[in-house]
Amino acid sequence: MATGHNGARECEVLGWSGVVGVAAGNVHTATNTGRSHTVGLRSDGTVIATGWNGDGQCEVQEWRDITTVAAGWRRTLGIRRNGTVIATGRNVEAQCDVGEWTEVVAIACGDWHSVGLRSDGPQ
Repeated sequence: MATGHNGARECEVLGWSGVVGVAAGNVHTATNTGRSHTVGLRSDGTVIATGWNGDGQCEVQEWRDITTVAAGWRRTLGIRRNGTVIATGRNVEAQCDVGEWTEVVAIACGDWHSVGLRSDGPQ
């Protein structure tokens, strides 16, 4: 279930099934925004998303073996079962440059940056 502003269809999750985790992309306060997205992690490790997709942040339909998702301003991150990270969406500030991250157990998104925690602690 979802409630609130639905200007970009970010609350349209009624038909989702098998979802075990969710993340809501925040809306940056700049005057050129005002839209957000919602991401769902399914029990089979696939991901679903709805809402504003202006930077490709909802393009997660090919993601597999995902254990955790995070959503930020115009981007989505996921941790794969093998501890690597995948990202899609806005990368102007390099916030999606996660291709070399390994052994990651937790992720988070800020407005302009992404953060990962490795299994051996902060680096």
